[in-house]
Amino acid sequence: MSDDLLFMPAAKAAALIRARKLSPIEYLDTVLAAAEKANTRLNCFREVMTEQARRDACAAEQAVVRGDRLGPLHGVPVSIKDLVDVKGVPTRHGSAIFESNPPAAADDVLVERLRAAGAIVFAKATTPEFGVKGLTDGPAFGVTRNPWNLERTPGGSSGGGAAAVAAGLGPLSLGTDGAGSIR
Repeated sequence: MSDDLLFMPAAKAAALIRARKLSPIEYLDTVLAAAEKANTRLNCFREVMTEQARRDACAAEQAVVRGDRLGPLHGVPVSIKDLVDVKGVPTRHGSAIFESNPPAAADDVLVERLRAAGAIVFAKATTPEFGVKGLTDGPAFGVTRNPWNLERTPGGSSGGGAAAVAAGLGPLSLGTDGAGSIR
């Protein structure tokens, strides 16, 4: 697994995909393999949507081969904070209260726009309960750890996404900034 690929900026990865020098499937599989290995240590993902993400990566690759017009994030893996709806995936708001929430019926507008730009949504990132703490932990999922020092927090409330990007588990993660968590 190449650190060059895992820590590649999203814009560069998208450019390589458009130029047919990087396969969206290869890129996603590299990120998924790294996520599977690192998430047990970091606890940055609440859920990884492997099957759907692979289907989306295959469709992205087919679009490249056909020569379709591609968005600026075409084939780039992105995780989404667990306060934001992703169609077909429960949104739990970091809380045990919502552990049995049904899957979201539709994507949030933010996710719609990322998908329209060509992003591959592959995971829901951890957040403290209801996104109201400056660190990312909770009884529903445990403690999210900073990949550079496991004794430190990656912050909050977008700490799951912060830890993921810092660890090379996707170049982008959608966070929210209600109280400055992504500043």
